[in-house]
Amino acid sequence: MAEENIIVKKLEPKDYVSFETVYEDFVNRAVSEYNFELAPLGFEDFIESYEKGLIKCLVLYENSIAVAFCVYTTAISEAIELNIIHCINMENLLERNRYLVQEFLEQTQKEREEKIVCYPMLGEQKTIISELARYGFRFVGIAVLRFLMHGTNSRDILNLSRLNDMDTCYKIVEWSDEYFQEAIPIVQEAFEDSADALFDPRFKSLEGTHDILSKIVNNIYAEFLPEATSVLLCNNIPVGFCFMNLTGGKIVNIPIVAIKKDHQGRGLSKHMLKNSLQKILQLVDFENRPITEVNTCTETNNFQALKMYRHLGFKEDYNYPQSYLPTRK
Repeated sequence: MAEENIIVKKLEPKDYVSFETVYEDFVNRAVSEYNFELAPLGFEDFIESYEKGLIKCLVLYENSIAVAFCVYTTAISEAIELNIIHCINMENLLERNRYLVQEFLEQTQKEREEKIVCYPMLGEQKTIISELARYGFRFVGIAVLRFLMHGTNSRDILNLSRLNDMDTCYKIVEWSDEYFQEAIPIVQEAFEDSADALFDPRFKSLEGTHDILSKIVNNIYAEFLPEATSVLLCNNIPVGFCFMNLTGGKIVNIPIVAIKKDHQGRGLSKHMLKNSLQKILQLVDFENRPITEVNTCTETNNFQALKMYRHLGFKEDYNYPQSYLPTRK
């Protein structure tokens, strides 16, 4: 590629028509090659979100033709979320990525003094990991696990799972808003030293954790499922939480499982998770909800969590590098 024929700039209204081709190429590959759970926004919805400032988009042009782009946002969390880097027909991904990342870092230079960058490198994006490392990005391996409603033996494994008896002081109830304030320090304590806090620094403070939980229970990330969210009580005091939410009406995700440290190591997280799964199955079997799966993510080296999920019928589907760039301070 001749460098003088290459331009990277913010998407402009006059370029919408030429940009649509490369965007539609991404849409066609999002599920099959990037492991997206659901199809991304259609072009018109994408443009509407862009014009509202919910997302930002940089486009790479070769000889005035749009051939690659990256999308990022700061609208949902305190991090700069780099969502996707895509090249038309997946061609010259490494080289085109270089131009896009350089412009992205230039555009976000001021924000990066206070905010980290997080970037889940799904699918083909793994191939640019060495290039990102040159800019100081760091990486955490993430495994995606799924509990499928049909077509696997996930249900059988769940039904056959045997858990240690809970002490009589414990019981599990469903979510109520009265537990919100008590959930904040429990979740913050459980996650402040985790890999999640590396790419979502909100977990490092009570204020940040408040923001995360508020977005979960107020349907910002997805539809919150209070009836399937398990709360572990010890002598009627909350000590653990297993949150559940729903994306696209079909896919249940587990955003957080947390338990107070002095109650860990007793198999109680398994009890919460099994209770939540059984509530989801009730929605499927008795309320005819079109739910196809429950999924979750954990670090590839978190063997305890992986063992827990496998024991209850989850199967590992794929893994990807979760990259993050620390602040410039």
